[in-house]
Amino acid sequence: MDLNNLTILKASKALKSGKISCYDLINSFFEKIEEKEDDINSFITLFKEEALKEAQEKDKKAYKYKTVLDGIPFIIKDNILLKDKKCSAGSKILENYKASYNAYVVEKLKNAGAIILGKGNMDEFACGSSGETSYFGPTKNPLNTKKVPGGSSSGPAAALAAKFVLGGLGSDTGGSIRQPASFCGIYGLKPTYGRISRSGLIAMASSLDQIGPMALSIDDLAIILNFIQGKDKKDSTSLESSEIKTPVQAKDPKKVRLGIPKNIQKPKNKKEKEAFEDVIKKLKKNGVEFVDLDLSNLDYALAVYYIIMPAEISANLSRFDGIRYGFKKNEKDLLDIYKKTRSEGFGDEVKTRIMLGNFSLSHGYHDKYYLRAQKIRNLIKDDFKKAFNNNIDGILLPTTPETAFNLGEKIDDPINMYLSDIYTVPANLAGLPALSMPGKLIDGLYAGIQIIGDRFQDEKILEIAKMIEAV
Repeated sequence: MDLNNLTILKASKALKSGKISCYDLINSFFEKIEEKEDDINSFITLFKEEALKEAQEKDKKAYKYKTVLDGIPFIIKDNILLKDKKCSAGSKILENYKASYNAYVVEKLKNAGAIILGKGNMDEFACGSSGETSYFGPTKNPLNTKKVPGGSSSGPAAALAAKFVLGGLGSDTGGSIRQPASFCGIYGLKPTYGRISRSGLIAMASSLDQIGPMALSIDDLAIILNFIQGKDKKDSTSLESSEIKTPVQAKDPKKVRLGIPKNIQKPKNKKEKEAFEDVIKKLKKNGVEFVDLDLSNLDYALAVYYIIMPAEISANLSRFDGIRYGFKKNEKDLLDIYKKTRSEGFGDEVKTRIMLGNFSLSHGYHDKYYLRAQKIRNLIKDDFKKAFNNNIDGILLPTTPETAFNLGEKIDDPINMYLSDIYTVPANLAGLPALSMPGKLIDGLYAGIQIIGDRFQDEKILEIAKMIEAV
């Protein structure tokens, strides 16, 4: 049995039936990591000794596997707290910080018996769209190591694509699960805002952040989601959610209506444009009905996002001052401690976003930029409400305007880099669930397909994704 090419469901069945041992399963993934990780840089920290010891415990005769995640190898993005382990958020300022408690989602995974192999590399404080801004060096795309894996959940996406793990958790503020999922040819889900607790997630932009699953199949996404969702008393925005049926059942194409925004910008390159149009043609041929949507305020989504998100970053990252935790410059003057700690502890992209946020929140500009952006955000939410009131099941979009680009190509071109998020940020602004799945292969890279659903219709978009895959 090729252990590195299993899905969560298949691995779980093999473990429960005794066809494979948990030690052999976990060890096979560490062997793969040792073979290829130097070329990928998907992990910041590895827990080999502990993970193998945990696997040996599960191989004892009296042990009974209690859940489908029991014994399954996972990677956790390094902005999600794991007690007594380093949690850097990809930044120098938290390089040696150790978490004092488990994030809600980590507690859920541990209770289910999952084995965490390590913490995933990421753009610093989730500020990035390419996986290149990490203090610990850029992550590379396993499909082509000259290409970026996408960001900011670059480590989990790359680790899954390289078959280092079977499941992963990322965070998505403006596409940070879906964009790397698209670039690396895996599956990623940003759930409805509030479906999963953010307790134990190092905040980037609190009204936009959402933890979500990353996996190698649609069924695996649903399985992970079922275990990590739910109401948490530590997060007042979290809500009770119904369990999703697994395996996910594909919807009947003849009973599906999908919307396509008629004013949305088309993919950059001819091949990407044709790949998306080919998906639409195949779905139409199989009976899917398509509706043109007038979502006129989506034209402003990226601009709105890049005002609201930096404003929230500037507030959330103000806590990293060298006094309470993390990296500190020892100076006699308190103001010098603040200035030098933050100057040396933060990277360029983080500093840029803090400055943008402070500017848009400053006296004289708050109403002109931030308040106006919040008003347009409400208009975007209203546009989506009207669209889903039109009896559609989901909205179909490309995940990204292009396939994975070259390392270093956009790192000094922020406007071009930010345009990578053009199709993903609307779902975050509206708090809607959105899924990315692999589409057509173009020159060895995937053109991702994105499905956006109505609030708490996460199961429906998983069913639509299964239908698209079948078609």
